[in-house]
Amino acid sequence: MDITLSQTFIAVDDHDKAIAFYRDVLGLEVRNDVGFEGMRWVTVGAPSQPDVNIVLEPPLADPNASQSDKQTMAELMAKGLLRGVIFATDDCDATFERISAAGGEVLQEPVDQPYGVRDCAFRDPSGNMLRFTQSLGK
Repeated sequence: MDITLSQTFIAVDDHDKAIAFYRDVLGLEVRNDVGFEGMRWVTVGAPSQPDVNIVLEPPLADPNASQSDKQTMAELMAKGLLRGVIFATDDCDATFERISAAGGEVLQEPVDQPYGVRDCAFRDPSGNMLRFTQSLGK
């Protein structure tokens, strides 16, 4: 049995800002942009991984959600408490320089971790933490 990742979701509060960041800064391609029942989903992904999609979705992608639940999700997002994703890169330092030069909000500069990677971290325009890791090999 073979199980692979197909989609992952990141909550965003402004799709246009998210597209500008994920497409223009990170270099991901926009694969889909869908509106439905007053909500919007945008799918992005790396050209080198056509079968893996990141869906940029509203903070609470449920048209039947209560106003208090929507407010709770907005507050969690504003605090940066919703998780993002970890990207792999072959050059952590170059990735860091490119994203920081484009105005990315730096959370952590590149550092060698004791578990065998060099990584850095940023926040996307919605406050999600994104990590970029480079394997140090063994």
